[in-house]
Amino acid sequence: MNLINQSYWMDDISKMKAIEKVKAMDKKIAYPDYLASDNNTKLENDYSLYVFNTSYIYNTFKIHQMKAIENFQFLRKPVVRKAWPSISPTIINAYYDLSENQIIIPAGILQMPFFHKDAPKYLNYGGIGMIIGHEITHGFDNTGRQFDKDGNRIPWWTNETIEKFNERKQCFIEQYSNFSISEVNMNSNGNQTQDEDIADNGGLKAAFYAYQNLIKNNVNIDKKLPGLTQYSNEQMFFIHFGYTWCTRLSVSHIFNRLITDVHSLAHFRVIGSTSNFDEFDQVFGCKPGQRNSRVKKCIAWWLYIFFLF
Repeated sequence: MNLINQSYWMDDISKMKAIEKVKAMDKKIAYPDYLASDNNTKLENDYSLYVFNTSYIYNTFKIHQMKAIENFQFLRKPVVRKAWPSISPTIINAYYDLSENQIIIPAGILQMPFFHKDAPKYLNYGGIGMIIGHEITHGFDNTGRQFDKDGNRIPWWTNETIEKFNERKQCFIEQYSNFSISEVNMNSNGNQTQDEDIADNGGLKAAFYAYQNLIKNNVNIDKKLPGLTQYSNEQMFFIHFGYTWCTRLSVSHIFNRLITDVHSLAHFRVIGSTSNFDEFDQVFGCKPGQRNSRVKKCIAWWLYIFFLF
């Protein structure tokens, strides 16, 4: 993975440290390394105490007891910063750990619609590629920027760069706060969702540029899908990105999400990030101000991240 930061608003000192941070970023993909090993010693040791009977209450207490013993052991062992985190490999999620400068992409999310080993690359990049770019961008959102490459919460940007970043951040806050939901007669809270919105916008750009870099020297790498031959590969990238966020929510769920969730509603995650992206306009032949294209686009990061699938 390489990152070339072309954010003109950053001074050279902050830019250099940002590049150092992304190069130092640790990644955990699919599952812990030992699960792929032929040596089962660790697995056998981990599960040696998992002896159950037919009593539900006994088994429940047994699990709590084992977890308590496991947690107490952390007090007597050195911290292994790059170890697989507590998240289960089967979970359908991904996240960025601020204190470890680490992205975690569990096996659970490495399936359709986000990823398939035999899918055209434009689907994988529009799916899991955007997710990976999103998590990396979290290292440079309004919260992530406060942690250095080693996960320490110390200032590492100059005041001038912070001031310019805040101007761009405010653009996202105001833009997403203008998204309205008629079902509940409310607007999104752009201040509440700012970090996730910045990560969505940065992640989409990162994945698209990565795909462009891939096909630059592999023009015929992807085939058209039956019934969708009228769309270019680049158009299919964006179409699939939108498809991965297709959802239907009840009114009560919408209301609860608006009040509590740091993520924008899925619909706004799609139209927000695409409306800020010049390449989306070019791919679909949109003019600024036409349909989903904005005249005033919010831009925080220009990230070029190259993925290998």
